[in-house]
Amino acid sequence: MKGYVFHGPGQSAWEEVPDPAVKEPDDAIVRVEAVTICGTDLHILKGDVPEVRPGTVLGHEAVGEIVETGGDVRTVRPGDRVLVSCVSACGRCGYCREGIYGQCRGGGGWILGHHVDGTQAEYVRVPYADLSVYPLPGALADEDAVLLSDIFPTAYEVGVLNGRVRPGDTVVVVGAGPVGLAAIATARLFAPERIVAVDLAASRLRAAKEFGAEAVADASEAPEQLIADLTGGLGADVAIEAVGVPETFELCARVVRPGGHVANVGVHAAPATLHLEDLWIKNVTITTGLVDTHSTPTLLRMASAGRLPTRRMVTHTFPLDLMQEAYDVFGNAAETGALKVVLGVPQHEVVPVHPTV
Repeated sequence: MKGYVFHGPGQSAWEEVPDPAVKEPDDAIVRVEAVTICGTDLHILKGDVPEVRPGTVLGHEAVGEIVETGGDVRTVRPGDRVLVSCVSACGRCGYCREGIYGQCRGGGGWILGHHVDGTQAEYVRVPYADLSVYPLPGALADEDAVLLSDIFPTAYEVGVLNGRVRPGDTVVVVGAGPVGLAAIATARLFAPERIVAVDLAASRLRAAKEFGAEAVADASEAPEQLIADLTGGLGADVAIEAVGVPETFELCARVVRPGGHVANVGVHAAPATLHLEDLWIKNVTITTGLVDTHSTPTLLRMASAGRLPTRRMVTHTFPLDLMQEAYDVFGNAAETGALKVVLGVPQHEVVPVHPTV
């Protein structure tokens, strides 16, 4: 089969790799029908995630069909159409027993495309299949479902739930990429008074308005003033960091009000300054996290009912064998207008809502 292989910083290729096989009795082999690219994959290619060994197939999001299972798998069987979660759960360790699957100490957590071969391939081996794949309803299309592998649960759990968004809040989302847009969409479920999106790209600020932001601000034009004006000088109840660079985290810490929450979602590769000389007196709560995916069943039901704007986030589609072209488009989003790219679905099935700029 073929897969997209990381060979070191700046080096990758769609190439022949060995077919996956069942290694453990709780494994499943999935034939990939739809896959997408994550910002974390770009971080890996830049060398920001040194644990990823050269020779690893990338990817941690997919929809596909079960073709083989180990003898201990009970919840799915060959022929089932499933969502492959970005997080695998052993189900036995202390963290898994508490539903904190992202911190699994039994061999799970974020392993696909990180510690073991991932989903950007024609087939993938999924460990701990009973807790790491989810049967899909027939009415939910591949390009909708694949966005529930990672970005929607990540935005919802690490951003909205960790940030404790409540009715009447002012929520600031810094970064209007896919995860930021998913944070806007899921924050709206809690009836905040307003959502303010901050980004550098005009195309992403337009998208933020379409996903429900009442106000937008260019990150280069002192967004602190707009947020202060909207809140009577207090600042945001919740500031969600969805980029992963020092400047955006520090901006969130500046715009949050006393007693507010900063929810960091972005993947950081460099230190950020924590200004405790300003924050110590403000009763601010700062949270970080890797998604646990405990919300995936809920989000699947909501997507099936048409309550999540999944399809609107897909701007480009490709066949699997154009993986490198898809990476080029996604990695140059400022020029291409890309939000999410999906590979493996027929291109005519998805009409981009945010064409190239």
